[in-house]
Amino acid sequence: MSTARVGVITFPGSLDDRDAARAVRLAEARAVPLWHADPDLHGVDAVILPGGFSYGDYLRAGAIARFAPVMQELIPAARAGLPVLGICNGFQVLCESHLLPGALIRNENLHFGCHDQRLRVENTETAWTSEYSPGQEVVIPVKNGEGRYVADAATLSELEREGRVVARYLGVNPNGSMNDIAGVTNEAGNVVGLMPHPEHAIEELTGPGTDGLPFFTSVLKRLVNA
Repeated sequence: MSTARVGVITFPGSLDDRDAARAVRLAEARAVPLWHADPDLHGVDAVILPGGFSYGDYLRAGAIARFAPVMQELIPAARAGLPVLGICNGFQVLCESHLLPGALIRNENLHFGCHDQRLRVENTETAWTSEYSPGQEVVIPVKNGEGRYVADAATLSELEREGRVVARYLGVNPNGSMNDIAGVTNEAGNVVGLMPHPEHAIEELTGPGTDGLPFFTSVLKRLVNA
């Protein structure tokens, strides 16, 4: 097993923190629980912000979690290069924290959606996607009510020009995201936000295959080679 320590934050209302921790363990790293009210990352090598409804999604999804004590250490650490993955609600928190551009708003059809979703991996240069092949098509579940990615025209143009769209929806766009965007990265490639849930696609027995597992093995490879 790798000696890498990957922190998984639990906010009030987190639903997928245990699933994310299990994915970390299946990738053969140590999952370290991090509590929202503890302003200490405890020396972890990477951090995952899991899906759920942090603080009940009051105000906006992720808006309150952005001010959690743990985020006061995470934000500068991410800007300094710490690998960070935000999944669904975690993606929303990263946008609210201005670690990623754009915003996630109510689905275009105003309905919560939950199904297995085809994606195309666009950027394999990030800390979380290096184990994929460019253009690889995968199936990973989506489950969200506020998953529609939006940004102004200048931001969208910048993301496309710099290759910072991590993944796109194929076939059905489940939430009306602009440019079919399912995930984006920051300029450095260490921070990634993804609306689908790779932690629910890590085993044949419990998910639609294992297409989500490379998100977790990729970061371990990055840490070993750092």
